[in-house]
Amino acid sequence: MIPNEPERGEGRTAGEMPRLGDSVAGFVARLGAAVVERRVAEVPGVVTAMPIIEGQVMVSSSTQALGGLVRGVRENDLKSLKLVSDNIRAGTLDGFDSQTGIAMGVRLANQLHVGLGDTITLVSPHGAATPFGTAPRSKPYQISTIFELGMSEYDRMMIFMPLAEAQKYFSKNNEVDVIEVVVKEPEDVDRYSGLIKAAGGPTISVADWRQRNETFFNVLSVERNVMFIILSLIVLVAALNIISGLMMLVKDKGRDIAILRTMGATKGAVMRIFLITGASIGVVGTLAGLVLGVAFCWKIDSIKNFVSWMSGTVVFDPSIYYLTRLPAEIDVHETGGIVGMALVISIIATLYPSWRASKLDPVEALRYE
Repeated sequence: MIPNEPERGEGRTAGEMPRLGDSVAGFVARLGAAVVERRVAEVPGVVTAMPIIEGQVMVSSSTQALGGLVRGVRENDLKSLKLVSDNIRAGTLDGFDSQTGIAMGVRLANQLHVGLGDTITLVSPHGAATPFGTAPRSKPYQISTIFELGMSEYDRMMIFMPLAEAQKYFSKNNEVDVIEVVVKEPEDVDRYSGLIKAAGGPTISVADWRQRNETFFNVLSVERNVMFIILSLIVLVAALNIISGLMMLVKDKGRDIAILRTMGATKGAVMRIFLITGASIGVVGTLAGLVLGVAFCWKIDSIKNFVSWMSGTVVFDPSIYYLTRLPAEIDVHETGGIVGMALVISIIATLYPSWRASKLDPVEALRYE
C-alpha cells in the first residue's frame, strides 16, 4: 500500500526512508516480528509481507563519497519486487542471501565510478559504543548487482543488502525495523490498514502511502484541478470556433437556405442540416484528437528523446523531475469521459447557429441578394 517516497526538499530520518512498491509499513516492536509478519501475510489481499532493515550510510569508493540508503531484504522478497528484479542491468539476484555482496542503483554506481565486481566501503554513524563515544562502523562490500528502477532518486541512493548481513552490520541481531506489505489494490488503503493493524496487534503502527506523501499528493491534486480548468477552456474555445464558423456559414448560405424554404423545406429540415454539419466538425475533431493523444502517450518516451535530440537540451531532466523515463498510463474511464464531454459541447455549440438558420425568412433573404 505505501511507496514511502520522501517529499522534495525535506530531509530524511531513519523512519522516513523511501520504500519501493505499493505497501503499508508497520514499525514493529522488538518482540514478535516473525509473528507479526506471518499474521500480516495471512490478511486477505496481501501479496507480500517483507521484513526490512533500513539505515543511512556513507558510500565511498576510491574517487568519491556519497550518502546512501541501505535496505536489508531477503532474496525472495527482493525478487518479488518486479520493479527491481525486472530492471537488473548487471549481475544477478540469484544467491543473494548466501553472499555478502550488495545491489545498488545505476546512478549511484556511475557517480562513484564503480561497476560490477568492484568494492565500495559503507560507513554507518551508528557503530560500537566506546569510552570516547560511538565509533562509526566501516566495512567493504563487493557490488554483485546493478539495477535501474527509472526513478533517479532511488537509482542514486538505494542499496540492497542481504537481510542477515544487514542485521550484523547494523547490530540488529534477529530484529527488523519495518515490515513492508505489498497489496493487490493500493487504492483501497483504508480497508487494508485496518486489517493489518488488527492482525499485527497494538505493538505496530501503520502508515500508508497517502499519509507518507500527503503534501506531495496535495500538490498533484491542485495541479490536476488546474489542468482540468485549462483543458476545459481549450474545449470551450473550440466550441466558440464552431459557433462562429456556423454563424458565418449561415450568413454565407442565406440565399441557398431561402431557396430550400421556398421549395418546401421545413424549418426542422434546415436546422438538421446545420446540426449535422456542426456535429460532424466536433466528432471528427474529437476522434482525431483521441487518436493523436493515444499515439502520443504510447510513444511519449521516444518523442521526448527526439525533442531532446532536436533541441540539444535535456527534456525533463532526471535530476529535477526524479524520472529517467516518462511514465504514461491511459485511464479508459477518464478518457471516455473527456471524449464524451467534448462531443456533447460540440453538439450544444451547433444549436444556436442551427436555430438561426431555421428562423431565416426566405423573402427577406432573397430580397437582399
